[in-house]
Amino acid sequence: MPARKLYFESIRVGDELPALAKAPVDRVQLSRYAGASGDYNPVHVDEVYAKSVGMPSVYAPGMLIMGMLGQLISDWARGGQLRRYGVRFIKMVWPGDTVVCKGRVSDRHGSGGRYFVEIDLWAENQRGELLMKGQSVIQLFYSLEDENRQRAGQAPIVVEVPRESILTTPAQGNGEGEGATEETGAKKAPSSAKKSAKTATAPTPAPMPGAAKKPKK
Repeated sequence: MPARKLYFESIRVGDELPALAKAPVDRVQLSRYAGASGDYNPVHVDEVYAKSVGMPSVYAPGMLIMGMLGQLISDWARGGQLRRYGVRFIKMVWPGDTVVCKGRVSDRHGSGGRYFVEIDLWAENQRGELLMKGQSVIQLFYSLEDENRQRAGQAPIVVEVPRESILTTPAQGNGEGEGATEETGAKKAPSSAKKSAKTATAPTPAPMPGAAKKPKK
């Protein structure tokens, strides 16, 4: 059976990626990652050394968690091309922690036969604490017909799709988006994952004070 393909026409702002829950991180995994990546920093593999520099134990490299979020994207965006991927490290991951990777479509746009979706990403531990957040940009075919045309050497299907952002979608008023176009790289306001009691996301900024009260006469 051919792998499922993802097409631009079926994606909507606010769509959530299926969560990816990884097995608890253990010291064997940390050692294997060190061997695979060539990163033998002793704070990740040497318990005695880690404690000598004030850590309670060894801890996971940030790039390991970044790789887990990358798996979430690659599992979801079958047939797409990764154009941009960046993260921000927020909290350490210790042996025994479970990492759950999540994402949401925050932006979509298309012009000249090229179609892009932007994804807000974040990872939580088993306590719902935010470990990492980031964003990726994926380029997709508009539809199966568009893919077949291009693979046959024909011109792509051209549909002008104005930028649709989670910032301006009424149904997603409780979330924020962050976008950067592939062509210009112009950044917008910082994003955060959807705020809810069930998920840990970027800290919610304190509400702005209400309208200033009139001074007493």
